[in-house]
Amino acid sequence: MSNLDLSKKADIEKLTSAGKKVYEKIKNQYEPKYNGKYLAIEPESGEAFIHDAAAYAMIMAKKKYPESLFFVLKIGSEAAFTSISPILLQ
Repeated sequence: MSNLDLSKKADIEKLTSAGKKVYEKIKNQYEPKYNGKYLAIEPESGEAFIHDAAAYAMIMAKKKYPESLFFVLKIGSEAAFTSISPILLQ
């Protein structure tokens, strides 16, 4: 399945909700030590990938879970963004 197909099939609300639930369970491992870094969370496994840049966190996650979409947030930020990531790795 192509990344475009994955993003079209995504239920963004479900992905966001699942990602937030995972983050609530693990945030004590990351805050405040890693505030300002980014996490890409694979909601089904609960696995998180951390990096200074959101794109690299998503690339790391996509390498392990090529068929997944990810919940992405900035650690420790009240105004954290979320994203589904149909990153194309070749």
